[in-house]
Amino acid sequence: MADADSLDQSILPRDAALLQETVRDAGALAHSMFRTELKKWTKGASSPVSEADIAVNDLLEARLRGATPDYGWLSEESADDSARLSRRLTWIVDPIDGTRNYLGGHDDWCVSVALVEDASPVLAAVFAPTSGEFFFAARGQGTMLNGAPVRATSGSRLDFSRVAGPKPLVERLKPSLGEIKLHPRIGSLALRLCRVAHGALDAAFAGGNSHDWDLAAADLIVQEADGRMSDLSGDPILYNRREVTHGVLVAAGRDRHASIVSHFRDRPLP
Repeated sequence: MADADSLDQSILPRDAALLQETVRDAGALAHSMFRTELKKWTKGASSPVSEADIAVNDLLEARLRGATPDYGWLSEESADDSARLSRRLTWIVDPIDGTRNYLGGHDDWCVSVALVEDASPVLAAVFAPTSGEFFFAARGQGTMLNGAPVRATSGSRLDFSRVAGPKPLVERLKPSLGEIKLHPRIGSLALRLCRVAHGALDAAFAGGNSHDWDLAAADLIVQEADGRMSDLSGDPILYNRREVTHGVLVAAGRDRHASIVSHFRDRPLP
């Protein structure tokens, strides 16, 4: 594998083009199957999956792995292959993030794909076909939404109507306020986090039990929009490890993120 400099200068531009084209095509496929009669079933305890998830996963895997056979692969809809742990570059994929919403005919779902170098994302694309939102980020190059640069909101003030996430968790920021009204629920975690990147939300939280494929693309998209995304202690999220499940996380603009992390350091969750 090439060294870090040649990786950025030669490999990443090629992979960026591949990623954007493939995620657009995957989103188009998912959208063509949206609100149709689909075979669906449950995996694990309660996680829904459908033939659309599998079809989109198959497209992504054929295109991305076909073009980069030496990269690792981690997808919600593929059997985990531990060979990824020894690969410097790994695709991390959620074919349809927000499957419950997708199957329910609701609009907030997306295709989410990141390329991770070692433990950190270097390329990311999140496509929500029903709203037409296409987020793209490359390490050190900023975040684009439909081709235009975007940034997270500045400041540290909390307007709870612009905060999304589990209400019992968010209420811990200001427990003395009594009843608070949060932003309406966004069923796709990747979209919830990405909407921090262009200022639609001031902050977004992920409850426990999120996974690499829910987070990796949104993480880079937020970071490159001058935001921050971390666990509540402020530690960065590491990807493509043996354990791919994560605890409570927060994404926000830089100053607001620092304020939220400081709050939870002083008042840790039980």
